[in-house]
Formats: sequence, structure tokens, C-alpha cells
Amino acid sequence: MVSACIKLCKLFPIDIQVGQGKRESKRWRPARAATMQDVHLPMRSFELKNRTQVNEIKRLKLITAIKTPYLPDGRFDLEAYDYLLNMQIVNGVEGVIVGGTTGEGQLMSWDEHIMLIGHTVNCFGDAIKVIGNTGSNSTREAIHATEQGFAVGMHAALHINPYYGKTSHEGLVLHFRSVLSMGPTIIYNVPGRTGQDIPPLVIKKLAESPNFAGVKECVGNDRINEYTNNGMSVWSGNDDQCHDARWNYGARGVISVTSNLVPGLMHDLMFNGKDEALNKMVSPLMDWLFCEPNPIALNTALAQLGVIRPIFRLPYAPLPIEKRIQFCNIVRDIGRKNFVGNRDVQVLEDEDFILLGRY
Repeated sequence: MVSACIKLCKLFPIDIQVGQGKRESKRWRPARAATMQDVHLPMRSFELKNRTQVNEIKRLKLITAIKTPYLPDGRFDLEAYDYLLNMQIVNGVEGVIVGGTTGEGQLMSWDEHIMLIGHTVNCFGDAIKVIGNTGSNSTREAIHATEQGFAVGMHAALHINPYYGKTSHEGLVLHFRSVLSMGPTIIYNVPGRTGQDIPPLVIKKLAESPNFAGVKECVGNDRINEYTNNGMSVWSGNDDQCHDARWNYGARGVISVTSNLVPGLMHDLMFNGKDEALNKMVSPLMDWLFCEPNPIALNTALAQLGVIRPIFRLPYAPLPIEKRIQFCNIVRDIGRKNFVGNRDVQVLEDEDFILLGRY
């Protein structure tokens, strides 16, 4: 015990009081525990905590932004969630975003968020890559959530730029670098939601990090082409553009909403070469899914397919009856067998839905 204390004192000498009101520093050096790559140390921002190689993330072609279903009291419906995850795996999806916009991470407490990431890793982590959306417009929250996400085993993190309280380009670089040190990271650029574009000059600086996996890009295929020409992995964030992004502009693949509903068809779209006929077939579904801000239409669709309960956490509310009828027609045109679930699609009435303000 004494020898252990002596060793610690040599590593981290402390200030010693000398007389009244005087302080003398004996070879003081800052603590090194936060930067030592030792898996036995407590969690710190610069430790080695994730064993997933960044190239494993870069190779993924089809990633689903997975939906989070609810019980009538507002808690997660993990049985329905597990069914959705299993359908993704069975149909060849390679990764899932947990708690993203589609998964309504913005309506979760951080406890719920990290629990769902951990649950997904524990139940499905051997079969599919789990990418936790641990981004925030607060750098402090992003750091803390990402530490927790990697601690419960997620394979990679998804990070958005600070929204509403926007920052400078230098601020963007510093924000992202504070989390890039922890493990494989995908940067998410969606100006339509954040109100601020992440320009190529910022991405170029972030790409210097060995943990930079790539970009989920929603600006368009020209921007995607600019990155892929420089050797970056890029995933289209726009389902309606993902076929051309993959086969004409060099995108690695897509982070998709549509694959919640038709994972097999989205797998074919990303893996089986250029297929204009298939792309044309699923286009009406993609257009319908984004007729209102995501995930409103997706939630409505999964409820009408009988895969989840028709429960919404406000402020999301179901699509109007005309759109619900339209979805049933789209399902029949594409073929019910291509959609998740085993029940016949049905038009739900207004009174079938439960809207939760407190949960």
C-alpha cells in the first residue's frame, strides 16, 4: 500500500503548504489519466473506448434510421422495436441509427436514449452495426452522451452540427473534434433542420481525424460527388436521391427512412447495381414519406401496417385521412409482400390514434 502511494505521488506530485499563506509547487504536472489509452481507466474524453475499426463503418452501404415505437403510457415498446430490428437484419441492412430524427431522439431523455442504444447493442450488436445519435447543440451534452454511448457498446456515433444556437466554422471544428477522439464518427449535415450548412472546408479539417468515418449528406449529389472524389465515404441522407447518389455520384450508400418499411427493396437498390425500374417503383413511397416532416408519415405507415401501435409522442401527429388512404394504395401498387409486417394494410381512423403530451 505504501509503495503504491509513493508511485502515485511520483506520477502526480501535489502542491505543498510552506508556512502561512505560502504555496510551493513540487514538480507539478497535469494528470495524464484522461489521455492514457487504458481500458481500465474511468471514462474520459480522450481514452480508447471502442474496438470497432473505422473501416468497418466506412464499408456500410445500407443503414436504417430506425423508428422507436411506443406503448400507450409512452414508454418504449421494445417488443415492436425488436421486431423492426430483426426485419432489418433479415433483409440485409448493415447498420441502424438509434435515436436519430426518425427514431425521435429529440423527444427522449438521455436516460432513455442511452438505454435504447444499450438494448440494441445487447440484442443485435453481433448482427448489425449500432450507430448512436449522440449529437447535440450543446458540446457538453454531446461529449457526455457519446461517452455513455460508447460505454454501452455502440459501434459508432452520429453527430449533427449545433442547431438554433449556431456557431462559427471554427466553432464547428472544435465541437466535432471534442467527440471525434472517442470512436468512429459520422458527421450529419442537414441544413433544412439545423439552419446551417457544414461546408466542405470544415469537413476537410475533420477528415484528418482517424475516427472520421464519413458524412451523411443532405445538400445533394453534387456535394456528395465533391467528397467522394476526395476519397471520403458519404451516405446520402435523401432517400429520393440515393439511387443516383450510389451509382452515379460515388456515394457509399444511404442512411434511409424508407428501409423501415421496405428493407429488402432498399437493399436491392444499394447492392444490385443501377436499377431505374426499381427506383421508379419505390419513388412514390419515398415522396409520400416526406409529404410532411419526418417521421410523421413513417409513424402513420407502420401503424397502418399493424407493426407498431398507433401512438404518437407530441408534437408529432398522424397524417390526415386522405394521406392514409393514399398509403394503402401505394402498398398495393408495390406489393404487400415487400413491406414489413404480416397483417393487411388498413386505413386507420382518427380515433384509433393516441397522442401523448406527457409520458
